[in-house]
Amino acid sequence: MLRRLVLTAVASAAALSALPAAAQAAPGIVAPSDRLTVTVEGTGGAGDGTYVLECHPTGGTHPDAAGACARLEEVTVYGRDPFAPVPADAMCTMQYGGPATAHITGTWQGRPVDATYDRSNGCEISRWDGLAPVLPAAGW
Repeated sequence: MLRRLVLTAVASAAALSALPAAAQAAPGIVAPSDRLTVTVEGTGGAGDGTYVLECHPTGGTHPDAAGACARLEEVTVYGRDPFAPVPADAMCTMQYGGPATAHITGTWQGRPVDATYDRSNGCEISRWDGLAPVLPAAGW
């Protein structure tokens, strides 16, 4: 009988340790959310600044947190990093989109993020625009 109790306790402990942190959280305690810090410079407009973007639940100081979280959900695809840089061998148009730069750090879907953005050529402009409204579009 004692052996059965010990085996049951060990099996229960193993099962609980395999659960995601969100499932183990005590009632009323919210699991850590996806949290990004977005720093934008050189847009020449209201988009410049440092913003906190929180998703799951949505919050922070980002001017369009709901839209930004929705966009990140759209571009997050299994096996692809939504913050990946332009490949080194990419053929990009030689157009200049202005001096704007951005830096995104934090955590997205349990993975660390440390990505930089600029508008130095067609590929970089497309990469930037693909994350709007996480990064400011014209008029933000």
